[in-house]
Amino acid sequence: MQFDTSHLLIGILKGMWAFKKLWLLAGGVFLLALALQVVTDLLNRKSRIRWFFSKKKILDLQRLTPSEFESYTAELFRSLGYKTRVVGGVGDGGIDVEAEKDGVVHYIQCKKFITRQVPVGAVRDFYGAIADKLNGGKGYFITTNIFTLDAEKFAEGKPIELVDRFKLMDYLRLAKVDAPVGTTSSVCPKCGGRLVERSGKFGRFLGCCNYPKCSYTVKA
Repeated sequence: MQFDTSHLLIGILKGMWAFKKLWLLAGGVFLLALALQVVTDLLNRKSRIRWFFSKKKILDLQRLTPSEFESYTAELFRSLGYKTRVVGGVGDGGIDVEAEKDGVVHYIQCKKFITRQVPVGAVRDFYGAIADKLNGGKGYFITTNIFTLDAEKFAEGKPIELVDRFKLMDYLRLAKVDAPVGTTSSVCPKCGGRLVERSGKFGRFLGCCNYPKCSYTVKA
């Protein structure tokens, strides 16, 4: 018996043609999966890059002195459209910055925590300091670290926004403000404050740590 390979090949081709929709579907699924993988890789790479630069900005902020961090926070909220005033210092009552917008005053506390999480006691004390002052405004507790779970639970339902290091990076991106590069030993000739090295759209420069009270700047 002679085996006819041509009939076998024709039969195979007819079978493949009969399932052409299935082959097209399988090919489409493969291409879609490949496209999703490419997009996922790009997003992961972007996230890693953003994480790297965010971590560097946090480290820059953690190098500031408490007063420099207060001044920087005031500058940040000014970029967000607030009128700010640094009031921190001895006897500040737990309020470091006042920020006014649309006639409403908001109160800000700045805590430069590096290795320790912000405990519930610190948030409770801040709320006690502003509870009688609030008149439509709210409090912002800003830190360069994170809050404990108890602190987050205490703030729930209260006019307090807890701004940890992750949310702080969102604020910086929203305001299009760079984190300060670092501090120097130079002294501001106007007010005697320390000069802080910052990075702006025109490059690096030195600015007074008492900004916005003192707006002195000089090229780095």
